[in-house]
Order: sequence, then C-alpha cells, then structure tokens
Amino acid sequence: MSETLILPQTQDRQAIYDSLIPQLAALVEGEPDLIANLANMAAALKEAFGFFWVGFYLKKDNQLVLGPFQGPIACTRIAFDKGVCGAAYSRQETILVPDVEQFPGHIACSSASRSEVVVPVFDRAGNVTMVLDVDSDQLNDFSEVDVRELEKIAGLIMTF
Repeated sequence: MSETLILPQTQDRQAIYDSLIPQLAALVEGEPDLIANLANMAAALKEAFGFFWVGFYLKKDNQLVLGPFQGPIACTRIAFDKGVCGAAYSRQETILVPDVEQFPGHIACSSASRSEVVVPVFDRAGNVTMVLDVDSDQLNDFSEVDVRELEKIAGLIMTF
C-alpha cells in the first residue's frame, strides 16, 4: 500500500469512509506492529476528515493510557470510570456526544473540543483493549454514519 491516501473531493462523509476503509485495511495488512498501525490509522482519519483530535487510548493495568494520536497534546491517563473514553471502555459500547459540555464527567483535555465519538476496540476474545477517540471543535459534528464507519475501522484493529 502506498503511503498516500486517495480520497474523493467531497464533504460526504459516507463517500470518504467508503474510500478510506479499504485503504486502511490494505495499509495494516501484513504489518504486525500495533503501534505503527494505530499511528497510521490516526493520521489517515485526521487527514481524511480534518478532525480536531484523533487517537487511541490503550488499556494498561487499570486505566487507559494515551497511545498514537494526531492533534494537540492530550490527557495521558484516563480512569475507566472517567470521561467519555472511560465510559465507552466500561460500557463496552460506542458513545456519541453531540456536546461534550452536556456529558456528565467529561474530561476537558482541550477546551476547544466540542463534540466527540469514542469507539471501544475489542480483541478476538471479546475484551476491550483500547478505545478510538475522535474529537471535533464543532458542536454536533458526528452522526450515526461516523459511529458505524468508525466501528468498522475499530474492527480492522482486531485483526492484528
């Protein structure tokens, strides 16, 4: 796979995901290094959509620890019972937050973050091993399209 993404010139997120996901699958295919794959996935999502922040928090011991990301500096450690990331991890389900100010216990790693979607990533045994966190500096920036397609991307991670 080339290190260049080929993306449609459109604002239609579904069309962008339809183009991006096969490229991500090809990018990670045959590459066994988790960190390299996560770094490329975060970079690809940031490039494709221009999201404010895209990254991964990995389960280490009894907390989520910052992994590969694209965007401004971020919280380094998040407890399983804190914020949107902790809630997605604990509930083992994707959480879509149209306005982070309205989410009880939201952790403001950046005051510029306005909406967020967090997707748990499962291993082959069905355990949550990390979360994919995507933030926008726009209110209500994410939809069910993002949820569905980001869950597909999280599924690509399970394969390695």
